[in-house]
Amino acid sequence: MKIKEVSLETVCGITSRLPDNKLPEFAFVGKSNVGKSSLINALMNRKALARTSSQPGKTRTVNFYNINSELYFVDLPGYGYAKVAKTEQEKWGKMIDRYLKTSKQLRLVFLLIDIRHEPGALDQETCKWLCERGYQPIVIATKADKIKRSQKEKQLRQIRTALNLLTDTVIIPFSSVTKDGREEIYEEIDKVLEDIG
Repeated sequence: MKIKEVSLETVCGITSRLPDNKLPEFAFVGKSNVGKSSLINALMNRKALARTSSQPGKTRTVNFYNINSELYFVDLPGYGYAKVAKTEQEKWGKMIDRYLKTSKQLRLVFLLIDIRHEPGALDQETCKWLCERGYQPIVIATKADKIKRSQKEKQLRQIRTALNLLTDTVIIPFSSVTKDGREEIYEEIDKVLEDIG
């Protein structure tokens, strides 16, 4: 997959109507400090189109990035940011829920998990929820540059066990610093696009 053109096409807040897109959508969901914006920027070969911040919880909208006029990357609000009021967290949760339930073009969900830590209760709930709705997520284990190579397999096993993943669920270790894992993510997107034909 070669990315030539990228634009932030639609931004949806809590009360916004979601767009009725005609191109396939690939959604990214994860905790608010998991490195989602950094991942999306790395995939798009852009430094700062998706807003990154040292303060988690910056993505408070559903953002649709048009890629090559062929597909959309959909950046969903991060969940579980403790410094946000519970009512606000619930609103973000409802936004994610509404998108996942109503999108006609959603083809694949990437669930982001920090490779350094065992997935928490919210990660487990999100994964279970996705599977119950028929989406077998591809797990991206972010921040892979922050652990030793010798620890990688152990951490990936921990993620697989904690999320109760099927044996054929794909887990891709990824680093936004080294870009390791980027090609593997592109390959998964290409597979879906080929199936759509």
